[in-house]
Amino acid sequence: MRSPAQLAQDQLEAYNAKDLDAFCACYSPDVQVWHLPATAPSVQGLEQFRARYAASSFANPQQRAEVSQRMVSGNKVVDHEWVHGRGEQPESVIVVYHCAQGLIEQVFFFTA
Repeated sequence: MRSPAQLAQDQLEAYNAKDLDAFCACYSPDVQVWHLPATAPSVQGLEQFRARYAASSFANPQQRAEVSQRMVSGNKVVDHEWVHGRGEQPESVIVVYHCAQGLIEQVFFFTA
């Protein structure tokens, strides 16, 4: 079973490699994605998750992310990421991954 830190790293590498299958393999079938301060998840379930990423991040060959800082506390990983390829300048994003049973169950995005 992969640790939370390994899950975060594996999904980042798959994201940057545009390997949708490896990316999705890091996530729970019941994954929820939150773009805060929303009061409900923007994505629920792996099927919707796969479709959303296939149509957005994975459809943009220029888009990639790099982690400038990572903190791990128990089953949570907090990454400060720079997302490149969405605009002229990299976008600063804070991402919290909540992991359980060897998979990422919830993702919380905080953007400026």
